[in-house]
Amino acid sequence: MLRYTTAIAATFALAPMALAGTGYPLTLTSCDHQVTFDKAPESVVSVGQSTTEILYMLGLADKVAGTALWVNPVLPEFEEADAKVERLADNAPSFESVLAKRPELVVTAYEWMIGPQGAVGTREMFDDAKIPSWIMPTECVGKDNSQSMDGARSVMFDTALLYQGIEELAQIFDVQDRGAEVVADLKAREAGAVEKARRLGLSADVSGVFWYSSADIEIDPYVAGVNAAPGWMLSKLGVKNVVRSQEEWPTVGWETIAKAEPSFIVAAEMNRRRFPADDIAVKREFLTSDPVTRQMQAVRHDRIVTLPANAMDPSVRTIYALESLADALVGFDLK
Repeated sequence: MLRYTTAIAATFALAPMALAGTGYPLTLTSCDHQVTFDKAPESVVSVGQSTTEILYMLGLADKVAGTALWVNPVLPEFEEADAKVERLADNAPSFESVLAKRPELVVTAYEWMIGPQGAVGTREMFDDAKIPSWIMPTECVGKDNSQSMDGARSVMFDTALLYQGIEELAQIFDVQDRGAEVVADLKAREAGAVEKARRLGLSADVSGVFWYSSADIEIDPYVAGVNAAPGWMLSKLGVKNVVRSQEEWPTVGWETIAKAEPSFIVAAEMNRRRFPADDIAVKREFLTSDPVTRQMQAVRHDRIVTLPANAMDPSVRTIYALESLADALVGFDLK
């Protein structure tokens, strides 16, 4: 990954101090894959909601030739800009549809989209097409994606990787000043949420669980592992994750979760309807009617928090979700 000197990092922290422009040719290493840019790309295809919204935040909506893989509506402030961008697919686009946009760059946050077994294509396929491919550092630093689509994290997700990814994209497109502003705002919001939770004085036994979805409502749910982005949220707010797996989204039985007795449950809301449990209404109906889950204190006391599914993968939405979760904790009597 691209590393910054202490002086440059300090400059980012003191945004909006003017930064030097990008020197081209620019060579970066993205998930062990080297990419070189002779100039700022004039067009980009973004495979994933998270990278698309980052590009919008950087003021690059006019450069986005196509996007794909969405699970939630776009952030309200970008509705007008997003309406002008072609949605190649709600899920994985075809390699051919990406090439048809003739992009000068393809970006994603997921190796299962662009990687060794990429649903869209491999890095080599894009190299052969002379299109640089770039993956967010959140996807490969401290994370092994070789055994499953979601992968496993050997160390906890850290927003430093998210901020690094934003800074690198800003450097690629020569908009470092805007990148510094975005990162400074996100860091301030992160710190504010952590401080709000600290002031609550939560007891050490407060715990939570994040439920993403379930392949079938009657079987074990996909829940967030200890090192995943939701695990990071819980850790930052001083809350224990009842799931201890290093997998990003392991399946864990409701009986096991109920025995752990989480203080609250966070359920993902999404537009995707791959599984019945993608529907937040279905999740809530299950929790309140199933013989096991309805006895959990989190359900009995209505401590069920709804957050966008996109926020549960590393993205700017993760910071927003941290704020929302801190606000929800304020309303719970967990001292």
